Amino acid sequence: MINFKNANFVKSASKQDERATGGLAEILVVGKSNVGKSTLINSITSRKSLAFTSSKPGHTKLLNYFNIDNKFYLVDAPGYGYAKGGVDLDALFGEMMEDYFYDNKFLKAVLILLDSRREIDESDKELIGFVNESNIPYYFVITKSDKLNQSAKAATVKRIKEYGFPTDRVVYTSRLEPRSWDKLRQVIEKIV
Repeated sequence: MINFKNANFVKSASKQDERATGGLAEILVVGKSNVGKSTLINSITSRKSLAFTSSKPGHTKLLNYFNIDNKFYLVDAPGYGYAKGGVDLDALFGEMMEDYFYDNKFLKAVLILLDSRREIDESDKELIGFVNESNIPYYFVITKSDKLNQSAKAATVKRIKEYGFPTDRVVYTSRLEPRSWDKLRQVIEKIV
């Protein structure tokens, strides 16, 4: 059993060879800027400010390693789909992810976060294709599901099915529904 509350920030890194040491399994959290990656980390650990949440997109620029109960690292990746001040953060994201994925024997799974209110666009599809080609298990975490009414929720479920995502790999979460995080914790425990 993993005690998700026993969590701490370890370090930030830009390359695989700068990773946190200890030989623990890694679960990568990835998604667009402002999709809710920091909220996910804070919610599954039941800690309000373990990961910094920002109202400005593009805040995370490095891979941030969080040690969860000395069982695994939750690795927060920079968001994609955002450019700031003429800097193409998607290009930086792509380079960092290629280095991170290359021959990474610690990476056990990827949590791909998708905003329940948004369509899946080209950048999402590129990321999903990249992860799929890497042969790493992945799960879709649909964030902000509390913001949908019943018909919008049904439309989101339909859209997810149309994209052919395996339904057993889709987890719906909401910051306002604490029990929604239990399923994600169970998924992570199975992976680790």
